[in-house]
Amino acid sequence: MKVLFVEDDPLNRRVVRDMLSVVGAVMSEAHDAETGLRMIEEDDFHVVLMDLRMPGMDGETAIQLVRARQDAKRSVPIIVVTADTALNLKTRCVESGADDFLQKPVAMAPLLGAMGRVMAARRAA
Repeated sequence: MKVLFVEDDPLNRRVVRDMLSVVGAVMSEAHDAETGLRMIEEDDFHVVLMDLRMPGMDGETAIQLVRARQDAKRSVPIIVVTADTALNLKTRCVESGADDFLQKPVAMAPLLGAMGRVMAARRAA
């Protein structure tokens, strides 16, 4: 399984990479949304994990740009991974095109559960 994690904090990337390696997933990393969008353009991922608050473009805008694509990459499953606790944030993210939403700090069971749900939903669609 190929996962892209778009996250500006290297410690958060390392923690998630370590969790995913336990289940044999290969994680690519982007330190900002612009890099993440380029990586989506250049490669195929089974799922994208997207932080919201990053320097430059925010994750919500990046999700909207992925969903606006005119090719199959527009339907890559995207899971928001954020420490933001703003009211109605989950609803706003889903309206922007996110498939699921996780709060930081991320634990293995919720991460793998969310990945399984969104990938199963995309296969069924």
